[in-house]
Amino acid sequence: MNSLRKTLTFRSSNTLWVFTALIIVFSLFTPNRIFINVRNISAVGKLFPDLGIITLGVGMLMICGEFDLSVASVLPFCSYVFARLLFIGTSPLISFIIAILVGMVLGYFNGLITVKTRMPSFVTTLGTLWFWKGILYVWSKMMPMSIRTFVPNNTPFQLAMAGNLTPYFPVQVLWFLIFAVILGIILHYHRFGNWVFATGDNRDAARAMGIKTDLVKIICYVIVGALCGFSGCMQAVRLGSFAATQGVNFEFKAVAACVIGGTSLRGGVGSMLGIVLGALIIPIIDNGLILMRVPVFAISAFIGLATILFVLLNTYVERKVR
Repeated sequence: MNSLRKTLTFRSSNTLWVFTALIIVFSLFTPNRIFINVRNISAVGKLFPDLGIITLGVGMLMICGEFDLSVASVLPFCSYVFARLLFIGTSPLISFIIAILVGMVLGYFNGLITVKTRMPSFVTTLGTLWFWKGILYVWSKMMPMSIRTFVPNNTPFQLAMAGNLTPYFPVQVLWFLIFAVILGIILHYHRFGNWVFATGDNRDAARAMGIKTDLVKIICYVIVGALCGFSGCMQAVRLGSFAATQGVNFEFKAVAACVIGGTSLRGGVGSMLGIVLGALIIPIIDNGLILMRVPVFAISAFIGLATILFVLLNTYVERKVR
C-alpha cells in the first residue's frame, strides 16, 4: 500500500510539473503572450470539457484495467439521438435525459461484451467504435442538423449547457469540475473506488476477496457511456447543431490524457487529480502550439511523443518504487 501511494505521488507530481512548465512556456513564447489573454483562456474553457468530461470516465475505467475506444462514436450517437428527439417535438430536458440513458445502454453493452467474451477491451471497443459509427452514418446520412430553433440562446437549458457564469467563465468548466469532484470522491473515498483499484490491480485476488469484478467493470463502462451522452449533448448545444464528426480522435486523446496524468495502462494505478491534469494538458498543448503557429500534424506528433515519454517515465517510477 505504501509503495502504491508513493507511485501515485510521484506520478501526480510529475504531471503537475509538466502542467506548470507548459503554462510558463506558452505564456512566454506565444505572440504578444496571447496564451494568458483572458479571452483565450475562456475559449479553451468552452472547448476542453467536451473531451475532459469523457476523460474522467475513461481514466476510472483504465484504473479498473479496461479501455473504451468507442467513446468517439458513442458521443456523436448520443448527440444524434438528442437532436432527433428535438426534431420530433420532445423537450430539450427529456431529450437530454434520454440521450444520456442511450449512452449508458451502449456503455453497458461494451462492458457486457468485454466481461462475457473475455476478449481484450481494446479489441471489443474498437469493434463497437466502428459499429456504432457505421450505424450513425447510415441513420444521419452524414448530414448536420441545426438545433438552434429548439434550443435558442439565453434559454434556461441553453445557459445550463453552454452559457457563462461570468463573462469569461464558461459553465462547461463548472460541469467538468463537478464530475471530477464526484468521481474523485467515489474513486478515493468510497468502497466502490477500492473495488475499482483492486479489480485493476489483480482481478483474481479481488474475486477471492468477494468483489464482483465483472459488475465493477460494467458499472465503469456505464459511467463512461453516461459521460459521453452528457458531453455529446453539451457539445451539440454549444455548436447549435449535430454533426456526425463530433468526437473525432477523442478515443486516443482521452487515453493519452489519462496516461499523461499518470494512469497505468495495466490498471490498478491512477488518481483523479492526475486524470484532471492530463485532461487539461492535452488542450493546453493544442492551444499553445496553434498560437505559436505550429502545423496541425506536428501538434499530433507532439502529443504522441509526450504520451510515449510519460509511459516510459511512469513505468520507470513504478519499477523504482516497487
